[in-house]
Amino acid sequence: MHVLILGGTTEARRLAEILPGRVRVTSSLAGRVAQPRLPAGEVRIGGFGGAEGLAQWLRAHNVDALIDATHPFAGTISFHAAAAAAETHVPLLALRRPGWVAAEGDDWRPAASLQEAAALLPGLGQRVFLTTGRMGLAAFADLAEPWFLVRSVDAPEPPHPPRMQVLLDRGPFTLDGERELLARHRIDVMVTKDSGGAATAPKLAAAREAGLPVVVVQRPPVPPGVPVAATPDEAAGWLAQLPLSG
Repeated sequence: MHVLILGGTTEARRLAEILPGRVRVTSSLAGRVAQPRLPAGEVRIGGFGGAEGLAQWLRAHNVDALIDATHPFAGTISFHAAAAAAETHVPLLALRRPGWVAAEGDDWRPAASLQEAAALLPGLGQRVFLTTGRMGLAAFADLAEPWFLVRSVDAPEPPHPPRMQVLLDRGPFTLDGERELLARHRIDVMVTKDSGGAATAPKLAAAREAGLPVVVVQRPPVPPGVPVAATPDEAAGWLAQLPLSG
C-alpha cells in the first residue's frame, strides 16, 4: 500500500512514524521552511502544480490513499487534494488537530481572516505579538502606528508592518518562556491563528494570565465530504479499514 501524506505538521510526522512497515509512505512538504523537520520514509519537497498536477502524481506513483495532514490554514492544498482524489478515485482523509477552546478568563476576539484581524487591532493595543507566521504579514503592512513583535521560523519578506521586530524561533514553547516574552516586550495585544495543538498553546495561557485581548483568526473549513481524523492514531485506523490495507 502506497500512502501519500501531505505534511509539514507534527501530526504528519507522527503518522509517518507509526504506520507499519508494509505501508510505503511518501511525505510531501511544501518547501516554505528552509530547514524542515523531515519525517520517516520517503520525502518529496515542492508543489504539484495544482489539483491536476497532484492527480497526475497520484496516478504515476500508484498511490492507494491520500492523507491531507497539512497545516489547518493551508487551505488551497486541501481543496486541490479533494479535487485530485475525486478525479483519481483515491481515498482521502484530512488529519486536523482540534482547534483551541477558550477557557475562563480568556478575552478572545474572533476574526474571519488576517485582514479582519488587522482591522481590529487599532482599538485593542499598540504593542502587538503577531504569531500568525511569516506568510500573511501583508495584511498588517498598512498599520503604521502599532509596534509588532513577529515570531516565525524563517525571516519574513516584505510587505510587512513598518514598525516590527522579528523573533526567529520554533515551538514547542513553555508557559514560563511566554510569560517572560510578553513582559519583556510590554505586549498589550496578541494575534494568532487557531492552529490548535499543544506546541504553541502556552502563549494563550500567558495572555490569559496577563489579561490581554487575543485576536484569534478562525481556520478555514475542510472541503465538503472529506472525512476528518483528529489524531495520527485515528488516521492510521482509517487506513487499516481500507480494502488495500491488507
